[in-house]
Amino acid sequence: MTDPQERRLLTPEEYRAAQDSPEFVELKKRFRSFAFPMTVAFLVWYLLYVLLSTYASDFMSTQVFGNVNVGLLFGLGQFVTTFVITHLYVAHANKRTDPIADEMRERLEAHDYAPGAHAGDDTHTRTQGASRA
Repeated sequence: MTDPQERRLLTPEEYRAAQDSPEFVELKKRFRSFAFPMTVAFLVWYLLYVLLSTYASDFMSTQVFGNVNVGLLFGLGQFVTTFVITHLYVAHANKRTDPIADEMRERLEAHDYAPGAHAGDDTHTRTQGASRA
C-alpha cells in the first residue's frame, strides 16, 4: 500500500475506468454469487421460524428435553446460522474476492486507471495531500 503522505486524490475518470474494468465486473459477480443466495437462504430460514412460531405454536412448544422446546432450539439456531454465514463469507472473501480487490486497490493507488496510464507504469506524478483509503 502507498504511504498516505504520497497519495493523491483519484479523478472521477479513474474511478469510472476501474468500475468499467473486467476485474471489477468479476469482483461484483463473485460477491453477488455468494451474497444473494445466502441472503435468500437466511431469510427463508428466518421466515420459517417466524411462521412456525405464529401458526404452529403446538409444534414449537414441543419439549425436547427438560425445559428446552423446539422453538428455543430454532431461536438459538438463528444465532448459530448467523455465525456460520459470517464464517463462510470470510472464507469466501479471503479466497475469491479479496485478491481481486487488493489488486484493484494497488492499481488505483498507482493510478493505472488514469487516462493514458499503462499497468505497472510508475512514471506518473504523485502529490501529497488528502487521500481516499
